[in-house]
Amino acid sequence: MPDDNTATPAPAVDASLSNASLRAALHGLPGVDEVGARARAAGLATRSIKTTAKAQGIDLAIRMVDLTTLEGADTPGKVRALAAKARRPDPADRSVPHAAAVCVYPDLVGVAVRALRGSGVGVASVATAFPAGRAPLEVKLLDTRQAVADGADEIDMVIDRGAFLAGDYRKVHDEIAAVKEACARPGGGAAHLKVILETGELETYDNVRRASWLAMRAGADFIKTSTGKVAPAATLPVTLVMLEAVRDFRAATGRQVGVKPAGGIRTAKDALRLLVLVNETAGPDWLDPAWFRIGASSLLNDLLMQRTRLTTGTYSGPDYYTLD
Repeated sequence: MPDDNTATPAPAVDASLSNASLRAALHGLPGVDEVGARARAAGLATRSIKTTAKAQGIDLAIRMVDLTTLEGADTPGKVRALAAKARRPDPADRSVPHAAAVCVYPDLVGVAVRALRGSGVGVASVATAFPAGRAPLEVKLLDTRQAVADGADEIDMVIDRGAFLAGDYRKVHDEIAAVKEACARPGGGAAHLKVILETGELETYDNVRRASWLAMRAGADFIKTSTGKVAPAATLPVTLVMLEAVRDFRAATGRQVGVKPAGGIRTAKDALRLLVLVNETAGPDWLDPAWFRIGASSLLNDLLMQRTRLTTGTYSGPDYYTLD
């Protein structure tokens, strides 16, 4: 579970901030070599991993998984079942670590909090009119405050992609900063803010880099690729561009920001490729659930299957594990 004290304070309002100044800063970033990014991601994806490192990587990936249910048919029972799986992914093997968090809609945060109390598993909630983000700011802030009041440790907000693509960077920045402020708890501390860029709608890698920097400047604790509702979601090249952004942002400001690829990550091999990408791009400081998460509920069963095969030499088969 994230530590309240590691959440970044909401940035002070900068009255001098304007679309012109933000445009100058964001468009002054180095351009992304798209062909080079794809080639480097593809090259890193071919790295072989020795058995011992693979076993460690699978356990680390399990600790980084955010189990998610974001369907209109979600029920308290479904959330409790997901929480049970997050607490103990394999009931027959107590050596399997727990997942990082369970992510639900705001009205089910209380159910998840009660089900996960004392487990070390965090509760995340989407907010701000997820997944489209098309709502007045007042509605987004109410959404956020209610989730935080009900006990959410993390808030996943979506940016206004329409405003971003139209060049209204000030609006996007100010909405992120306002939601960040709404993450504060009255008694002190704050929920962590993950800012979803929805990279499948941002058209270019240059825009992914600019949106990453914009979110971080506005106070994001994490930047996240996708809602999981839009394709393409978390591709390796896009994740690489975001990892470069957090690396360069820390070098420039001293503040570390996490990364969460989400959507389309289904196999243990996919997860291990991501861990190689993290290590080789941002560095080992990000190889921790506090700084890197994987949003992919269906991934967990494959991680468990591969873990069992490494331990026993045999596959349990997908039917052995509970469905998400």
